[in-house]
Amino acid sequence: MKISVVSNGNTTVFELNNSQASKDLYSQLPLTIAVENFGDNEKIFYPPTKLSVNNTPKANAKNGTLAYYAPWADVVMFYKDFGSASGLYELGECTSGLEYISKMSGTIKIDKQ
Repeated sequence: MKISVVSNGNTTVFELNNSQASKDLYSQLPLTIAVENFGDNEKIFYPPTKLSVNNTPKANAKNGTLAYYAPWADVVMFYKDFGSASGLYELGECTSGLEYISKMSGTIKIDKQ
């Protein structure tokens, strides 16, 4: 499963793992949704429906990791190394367009590849 995230005319592609949370996100696509800055290392968005974390690995997030933070029900796109946190689950990894994550703003379009 691959997804594309388009922001400001640039496309970032993520390859999802085979977890339940990734499948839940994939089933909600396409989405046109607001992206927000969080800290100095990630962009986040809130999918319409919470993702199930059953059979989803904990994340050790680094530059390019796509993750789900269950306590806040947000999807996180990391553009700097982070590490792990309680409630942070891995959804996949960036395969192209990593350099665009930090510049994402406003409304993004997320779709199946």
